[in-house]
Amino acid sequence: MLYVSTRGSAPALDFEGVTLAGLASDGGLYVPAEWPGFTPDEIAAMKGLPYAELAVKIMAPFVGDSLSEDKLLGLCREAYGTFAHDAVTPLVQFDEQHWLLELFHGPTLAFKDVALQLLGRLFETFLGRHDDHLTIVGATSGDTGSAAIDAVAGREKVDIFMLHPKGRVSDVQRRQMTTVLAPNVYNIAIDGSFDDAQAMVKRMFGDTAMTGRFHISAVNSINWARLMAQVVYYFAAALQLGAPQRKVAFSVPTGNFGDVFAGYVAAKMGLPIERLIVATNVNDILHRALGDGDYSAGTVTPTAAPSMDIQVSSNFERLLFDCGGRDGAALAEQMRGFEASKAMRLTNAQREGAAALFTSARADADDMAQAMRWAHEHCGETIDPHTAIGLHAARAAGIDPAIPVVTLATAHPAKFPDAVERAIGSRPSLPARVGDLFEREERYVELPGDYDAIAAYVAEHATPNG
Repeated sequence: MLYVSTRGSAPALDFEGVTLAGLASDGGLYVPAEWPGFTPDEIAAMKGLPYAELAVKIMAPFVGDSLSEDKLLGLCREAYGTFAHDAVTPLVQFDEQHWLLELFHGPTLAFKDVALQLLGRLFETFLGRHDDHLTIVGATSGDTGSAAIDAVAGREKVDIFMLHPKGRVSDVQRRQMTTVLAPNVYNIAIDGSFDDAQAMVKRMFGDTAMTGRFHISAVNSINWARLMAQVVYYFAAALQLGAPQRKVAFSVPTGNFGDVFAGYVAAKMGLPIERLIVATNVNDILHRALGDGDYSAGTVTPTAAPSMDIQVSSNFERLLFDCGGRDGAALAEQMRGFEASKAMRLTNAQREGAAALFTSARADADDMAQAMRWAHEHCGETIDPHTAIGLHAARAAGIDPAIPVVTLATAHPAKFPDAVERAIGSRPSLPARVGDLFEREERYVELPGDYDAIAAYVAEHATPNG
């Protein structure tokens, strides 16, 4: 399996190459040169498999010759053995139509663990084949940072530098990053938004002064390997609800578009998905883009769902590429225009391609709180603010009652105790395995939202290549 850049001019790489590279050298994102597919009979034969074995079936076509299936299975068993639930991503029923896919049973209580526990092991495996040192530079709106840090803390040949917007993540989210005191972990709180942090990370990938000295890679969902691992739980949920004989719809709380794009990949592979519902908060660039083709960034509005407080959704580029005829040169020009003006119109082909599978909905603070109350009062379920936005969108989508609708529960409610308590009147507790979080020592630096300051800090502390 070879991978190509959405912007058309970077060299094609194999799975090992794209995992270690993260972002393509031309500024694009890697996607498979072609989508692998399964027949309905092949999908039906996956029913009842343990999660790690199902993961190997789904991921093997993407991994190709980079790993044997036995090695991949070993890595998956290690990764998912860290989860607190044997089902890894269990389904919970709300009512006759609506279901909850719990993705928060990993070490840091967020869906990012499903991919990053595996990605950390992939990094270590591939780096062990080379005399190479990896410098991971990432930006987080809350959950990616802690999941990535947990996945690579203390691992050989890896340093991680994680930027988060100062004061714009929850206390639990911040502490899950800053209390990891491993010597290869560097936490940076910047003055600015997540979009500012993400822009600086992308700039570093194109900065030859940095890339010439350090092997820089990514753990954000711009890294294909991370997104690939998220495809698995769409298959897991759909198989339990009757696929491939029965279609399933999914509602996905979305900021950077990676989680819901994994659903698009599952559909491309043959999983019968009725709809992918893109659920946004008031930072609704994706809702506007899918609704009327207006992909224009505004000012980020801080909300009680901070992981969605994003105006530039990196993974949306992958969808635009695939729906726009896979014309890398045309997309590169389109994205250059967007990066200069922070506004663009989707082409007709991009809009029509997206509309074949995607719908969207926007939730404000009242919608979010009402969804949390409904889940608690009618179903006895406590959900976090991001999941509540997904549930609001799911219940408003008007899907045929015969088709199950699965809302992705992206974080444990105890990561956002203040917002949950305001909505339902009771405060969720942290699971026992992280119950001492507020007693642990923190370590991080505060830096201005200035690229030169960030680059200088990374250059001072990272391990040069060679």
